[in-house]
Amino acid sequence: QVQLVESGGGLVQAGGSLRLSCAASGRAFSSYAVGWFRQAPGKERRVVAAISGGGGSTYYADSVKGRFTISRDNAKNTVYLQMNSLKPEDTAVYYCAAQGRPLIYGLGDQSDYKYWGQGTQVTVSS
Repeated sequence: QVQLVESGGGLVQAGGSLRLSCAASGRAFSSYAVGWFRQAPGKERRVVAAISGGGGSTYYADSVKGRFTISRDNAKNTVYLQMNSLKPEDTAVYYCAAQGRPLIYGLGDQSDYKYWGQGTQVTVSS
């Protein structure tokens, strides 16, 4: 079992940056691959980035590739999402979620993730 809490959301102008954090409680955090999802109003929740338990494998959706970076510090039980060159279309509630295994071979989808945080709002103004 792992509990996840996101932080770092807020309001930023287009072209700006934010760093989201996902803090986990529970044991053996490196046993869990983690993904960041986002959900805009009226749209489906979609995964934008994922990282394996050891941090050696990362995956990105095409919409954020080259702008977002996912990383983790297992000593701090935290996963980060560095978001640069933000666009108004990045506006959404961002969620982190953990799979019940450390190895992943792609972004996966919602059904692959067992544990979810409560979300943090990111708003990008034009």
